[in-house]
Amino acid sequence: MPDWVDWDRVERGAAAYRFLGRNSGDVLTLLSLIGGYRFGGPPDLLVLTGGLTEGTTLRRLGETTKWTHAVTRAGGMRPGAEGWRLTVHVRAMHALINARFAPRWDTERWGHPVNQADQAGTLGLFDATLIVGCLGLGVRLTRAQRDDLMHLWRYVGWLMGVAPEWLTDVEDVRHRWNHHILLAAAGQTQAGRDLARLTLDAQAERAFGHRSPAAERLHQRYERARQASILTVFMGKDGMRDLGLRMRFPWGLLLALASNTVRYRLLGVLPGGRRRLEAHGARVQDRQLASMFPGSAAAVAHLPRATREATT
Repeated sequence: MPDWVDWDRVERGAAAYRFLGRNSGDVLTLLSLIGGYRFGGPPDLLVLTGGLTEGTTLRRLGETTKWTHAVTRAGGMRPGAEGWRLTVHVRAMHALINARFAPRWDTERWGHPVNQADQAGTLGLFDATLIVGCLGLGVRLTRAQRDDLMHLWRYVGWLMGVAPEWLTDVEDVRHRWNHHILLAAAGQTQAGRDLARLTLDAQAERAFGHRSPAAERLHQRYERARQASILTVFMGKDGMRDLGLRMRFPWGLLLALASNTVRYRLLGVLPGGRRRLEAHGARVQDRQLASMFPGSAAAVAHLPRATREATT
């Protein structure tokens, strides 16, 4: 365990994530994940590994959400706890993917299949990018909450195998690194466009638990439209064109701003408001996770088997 790990800050960082409620899922899906599909390399690897394909997209999104929830629950990152175990699982998965796909991967163009720059960029999507996106949706986060959230993900990154030179809990430093990684990123590929469409369409496959099939279908259509609306704001005209997606009126952002203003800037500042928002946010995040696993329990992907070529 590194000497810089402060367990009080790790727990406060996890509480800050729960505090975000539905906003965390919106930002990670739209700004972090789909936004990352504007650049080549990682999306092409996902297609090659079958990580996100027609019919499996929702489950793959749910698997990442399951890991994120385990990491951000109270005590989740203590050695041996569920978040700790799943993070080690992710580290092993990345190692097996490198061993399996490196021989047929264009390393001159994109580096190793799962390389340090891509891992650092992905980590930046869960800490600094998450913070910026939630602020943009009207969430009120204190400087202490932001710093603690950064500290949590620094520890997650260390456990996941991100090199020490790419680890920081200083938000401004992460923003600078993210900027440089974007400048060096490969250009748009068809894989990114395909995955953007599949990810957005998967929102209409979630299970919201309505007894009426008509109400369920209406909720699914609403959720896809809401997220497409917010995505338009995050990506802008050029980004939506790059992804091959149609621009939408930003009504989803207006609803988010209205709701978050009441929740975080009025109710949240009342005595005990933060604790109530953390508890409410955790319940909302749990419902989001459940909606991604219709008819089955939430779980993460099994480790890929190493091929004979990779093990010899």
